[in-house]
Amino acid sequence: MIHADKHFFTKFVTDLTFSTMEYNAGSEYLLTIIVPLYNEEESFPLLARELSEYLSLASYRAMVLIVNDGSTDNSARLIEQFCAGHPDFSFIHLKRNLGLSTALKAGIDQVKSRLTGYIDADLQTSPFDFDLLMEYTGSFELVTGVRMQRKDGVIKRISSRMANAIRSVVTRDGVMDTGCPLKVFHTDAIRQIPFFNGMHRFLPALVQLIGGQVKEIPIRHFKRHAGKSNFHLYNRLFGPAIDLIAFTWIRKRYIRYEITGRG
Repeated sequence: MIHADKHFFTKFVTDLTFSTMEYNAGSEYLLTIIVPLYNEEESFPLLARELSEYLSLASYRAMVLIVNDGSTDNSARLIEQFCAGHPDFSFIHLKRNLGLSTALKAGIDQVKSRLTGYIDADLQTSPFDFDLLMEYTGSFELVTGVRMQRKDGVIKRISSRMANAIRSVVTRDGVMDTGCPLKVFHTDAIRQIPFFNGMHRFLPALVQLIGGQVKEIPIRHFKRHAGKSNFHLYNRLFGPAIDLIAFTWIRKRYIRYEITGRG
């Protein structure tokens, strides 16, 4: 179980840039944390508790948006009950399970804050580590974690390393852990990237494609508390190989222009 560590939770965002404050002048929140979720009824009580405690300790206003990706278990009811009593939590239900990329896109479309965060519902990363990323959002359009001392099984670790190595060769994004499920984006930047099924595997490269800067920060990693992973060998190796073709096609045909004069 992950516990809030007040000694670890020492880096707060206290020096916001003027542009951040100006953008947020009409908004209650600086950060919206998107949590895609599919059949996580066992994990949800701990997830809700950890996120709620993080929001109460954060030095900036943040909210949570849970995207229920067509869960078929009791997740929808648990989400509705919790959000009804917690004003900094909201949710959307997708009609059917469409995958992580679609769930992220659906969540991003709802965001009104300047910054958009992303964390997986399995709590293998901690929401308290968002503060480590938030420190760098003034200079980078995407700040992403690098999972240290990963607590996954052997097959998952090996397949993840292989997938990261292949992606790195093709995308040349210079990112060690592109699949890390703890990220903070500039909302206006993430809305500019081309979306397609599987795009969640290429978020750093896609942000770079639109001219954004990316920063990686070491974060903690934990064993899955409950439930089971929705990933397996196929969607870690063979599925991404198809998505690499899509990414390469988009990169070669992405439209860029710069206006140098106007009359």
